[in-house]
Amino acid sequence: MTAVFPVSPISVASGDLAARLNRSLVAVRSRAGGGSGTVWTATGLVVTNNHVVPGDHAEVVTHDDRVLEARLVARDPSVDLALLRVDADDLEPVEAGDSGALRPGQFVYAVGNPWGQRGSVTAGIVLTTNASTVENGVPLEHVIRADLRLAPGNSGGPLVDAAGRVIGINAMIAGGMAVAIPSNTVVEFVATASDGEPGFLGVTFQQVQLPHAIAASYSFEDEAGLMLTDIEPGSAAEQAGLLPGDVLVGIDGERGRMPAVARRLQAMRAGRTLRLALLRGGKLHEASATPVARA
Repeated sequence: MTAVFPVSPISVASGDLAARLNRSLVAVRSRAGGGSGTVWTATGLVVTNNHVVPGDHAEVVTHDDRVLEARLVARDPSVDLALLRVDADDLEPVEAGDSGALRPGQFVYAVGNPWGQRGSVTAGIVLTTNASTVENGVPLEHVIRADLRLAPGNSGGPLVDAAGRVIGINAMIAGGMAVAIPSNTVVEFVATASDGEPGFLGVTFQQVQLPHAIAASYSFEDEAGLMLTDIEPGSAAEQAGLLPGDVLVGIDGERGRMPAVARRLQAMRAGRTLRLALLRGGKLHEASATPVARA
């Protein structure tokens, strides 16, 4: 006679949760390869990692095998996030949780497409909610670390608490542990990115090192800036009087902190004037520029 053991209520609940989350998980295909995406709104907004979609377009495969063209709405390399839009109004979005309330030791799940295996689930506990790491040379601050087993393809998928609320977007593996971007960061990113069309100044720039004496004289936290190497004729930058050789060191009052300046630059919206702080000939210069929508 074969013994029959009762199924644990926790096991049943975990299975139900995983099935529900899979309906909000998509596969993202781009020229960088494959990854995951998290359905953020029923009207077609999908969150993934910036490194998953290096271009302006990608393909999204839904849980019911629909293949949808996706266009990039916004990206922010400083927090490794990208927002895609697909032409659909019947997607099943996740519920965003409060990552600020997350504590070490809490049980969490990760859902994604590691090695192309659709809808894989793994579980573990939160190790820390305030870690720092570096990805592709970009420092990531205040990220979540958890003892989850992730693999290539998990990037962009949700990290959720035991109630099924998304408290992070899985981004990478560091030291054998999962790293996720906190949901509060994601909520702020989506709110900014969804508020109007992306803006463009018409500049090309590269990061440069500032002389220590100049950075110290203005009390800059970082001895770095973004040097404008080219100004597009007729662009918002030209109309604002920006010149090649100007070094951008601040936006809207945020000066001398390159991660914050980069975030504001990535989040700029068409029609919203920016107050720019520039070094010109070693002296601080201010200008106002209004980004425009790309034609």
